Amino acid sequence: MGEESVMGSKVKGLYKKLCKDEWNSVTSGIIVAFLSVLILVWARPWGAVGAIRNWGEWIIYGLGLWDTIGLWEAAAPKSALLDTGSVIGIGFVAGAFLSANLGDNFDIRIPPVLEMVKGLVAGVLMGIGSAFAGGCNVGGMYNAIGNLAANGFAMWLGLIMGVLLGLKYIYWEMENISWGAGGAKTIEVPVPMRRILGILALVGLIWGAYAYGDQVIHVADYDNLGEEDYLGIAGGLSGLLLIAAAIGYTMQRGRWCMVQAFREPHMTGDWTLARGVMVSILLLAVGVAVVKATGLREPVHYVRGTFGFGAVFGGLVFGLGAMLAGGCGSGSLWRVGEGQVKLWLTVVTFGVSNAILTPKFKEWAWEGTAEESGLLGQWIYMPDTFLGYGGTLAVIALAMCLWYLIVSWNEDTGKLMVEM
Repeated sequence: MGEESVMGSKVKGLYKKLCKDEWNSVTSGIIVAFLSVLILVWARPWGAVGAIRNWGEWIIYGLGLWDTIGLWEAAAPKSALLDTGSVIGIGFVAGAFLSANLGDNFDIRIPPVLEMVKGLVAGVLMGIGSAFAGGCNVGGMYNAIGNLAANGFAMWLGLIMGVLLGLKYIYWEMENISWGAGGAKTIEVPVPMRRILGILALVGLIWGAYAYGDQVIHVADYDNLGEEDYLGIAGGLSGLLLIAAAIGYTMQRGRWCMVQAFREPHMTGDWTLARGVMVSILLLAVGVAVVKATGLREPVHYVRGTFGFGAVFGGLVFGLGAMLAGGCGSGSLWRVGEGQVKLWLTVVTFGVSNAILTPKFKEWAWEGTAEESGLLGQWIYMPDTFLGYGGTLAVIALAMCLWYLIVSWNEDTGKLMVEM
């Protein structure tokens, strides 16, 4: 074999590994954790609900209902191209879209009628749950625990309960509901077109990064219901766009969905995704602890006054919705990027319902009748307690080890499987 043939073979092999093979869940989790720390250091933590809420606000505004609902003081929603949450969401979906096209996973998938209805209902539940919990599975659980906030553990508990409830419903549906089974259709996209779409996505991301080059981030601190935080980072949106795209690419490539990490151990016994999520949370927590202990970022990110009813109830409702949708907040977005119409519908109702509820919750907080009054729970930044940073990391490590022991034991014994 000539040198050119060897090099061609190596190029094809690398393309296959990077763009076509499904990535290992632990490897994906490690990459997501690294990128999560990187985006925090760059400007702010990433999340899904901020983007989806902003898009929901624009749907409400576009329908002419902005003043009718009367929950906002602003004349119009913040630009989807300038809102940091929205930019993260755009980058995330674009990265997933890029991965789906380069890996031949992109087609327009229209589900059966019942699944479309479930997608719409799921979005409403996810919007309500994330409003109560102060975030979706990313901001309310993954990044909350990773940012050393106790409310992340409360939502974790709620998510487990919601997923188990949703699994019970799915089993019941399989035996009792036959309506809406028709209407499914897949519009296949030719391989050459996928390559063109992938190239366009890559060019769009590069162009977007250059277009944002001189933009200074102005972050409204939506996650903490506090005062506005001005970050003088020239080109900050460029970094948010590209890092979020890398997260979206990684999660699509690894089929990395957090709700499946909770579902599969109790449905099939498989704990592959759970292993990836637990490793990712632990590594994220270590990285964030270093960043916050050294003063590079304020400790308040994703610390919410929901350690109690808010996060547990919100997690339960969100988990149920995610089971109906077939994807969590981040999982829904990368599935949007690979052409799953059901999740397109979910994101719409998710955004609208969260956009309606969140301002009302903020009003309550400012009046001292919701989070600040303790109605939804407590505000606990764990390193500020007797634990300190070392004790907090020890608690998170022990929690991940306990999760590891439970799901690995269940894989061998089947004791925690939910029966049909």
